[in-house]
Amino acid sequence: MMLDILNIAKKVISLEAESVQNCLNKINETFVQVVEEILNCPGKIVVTGIGKSGLIGRKIAATLSSTGTPSFFLHAAEGLHGDVGSVQPRDIALLISKSGNTDALLQLVPVFEQIGVKIILITGATQSQLAEHADYVLDVSVEREACPLDLAPTASSISTLAIGDALAITLSTVKNFKIEDFALRHPGGAIGRRILDRVMDHMLVKSENVPIVKTGADMKQVIMEMTTKRGITSVVNEQGDIIGVITDGDLRRAIYGKGNIFQLNPEDIMSPHPKVTYPDELAINAVKKMEDNGITALIVINTQSKPIGIIHLHDMMRAGVI
Repeated sequence: MMLDILNIAKKVISLEAESVQNCLNKINETFVQVVEEILNCPGKIVVTGIGKSGLIGRKIAATLSSTGTPSFFLHAAEGLHGDVGSVQPRDIALLISKSGNTDALLQLVPVFEQIGVKIILITGATQSQLAEHADYVLDVSVEREACPLDLAPTASSISTLAIGDALAITLSTVKNFKIEDFALRHPGGAIGRRILDRVMDHMLVKSENVPIVKTGADMKQVIMEMTTKRGITSVVNEQGDIIGVITDGDLRRAIYGKGNIFQLNPEDIMSPHPKVTYPDELAINAVKKMEDNGITALIVINTQSKPIGIIHLHDMMRAGVI
């Protein structure tokens, strides 16, 4: 029984993966034309369908909107009872139908044509009634569904979703959609924290938290500063500009390699050209900087290169940035 269950599940995933792989052969000149048409669209993309195609359509509309292409989903049945009033001549209709002969969509087509919108069809039947009315047809036909009865939309659904994702991400890439643009559309939850939070939202700024020693300072002061302030200290010159940092690693290397550290000055053991961050830098970028350099804290400096705060990896973890 266990073996049968595993084999069935693996066969489903294998069939669906093969169907998605076959979508590569369907990315053609028509796909390019669809992208160009949408890029030139002054309105919104109206995604419509019914049943499983409608559910996939909702996801495609959401992905388009969140990646820089304004879209909304219009339930085909509701569209026939007034909701089609939200469609404007400047829009584009994106129809999804496995059979290409969905009754509700066929009834909507004359309305779309009267409004004057372009029609894009994603279908498994390129020779169908809807295809005859479409300005562009994207083929998502599959050899068979993953369902043993070859009935339940499975491979066809995942192929439609793949083409929808390819469309959305191609559009966002061509538009040069940036992380700041993405942030505006995802202000809440974990995604929002990752792309909206800045270093200034998490850094410690009070004087008792910002580790600073001047060149020529006593090493006892250096050790005290590091012990009480996150195991790191900045080193500044007489003008207060940062010229280096001292970490636990720097201190250990000095003890083992330079003998009596109490005869040394901070500049003798500091790491020059330190990794720093700025208040307006994205918090997630500061985290990446720490991870890439194998460190757990960064000194925050202002535009005059003066230390004004500190940010720690553990604080980022507690805040849910990572």
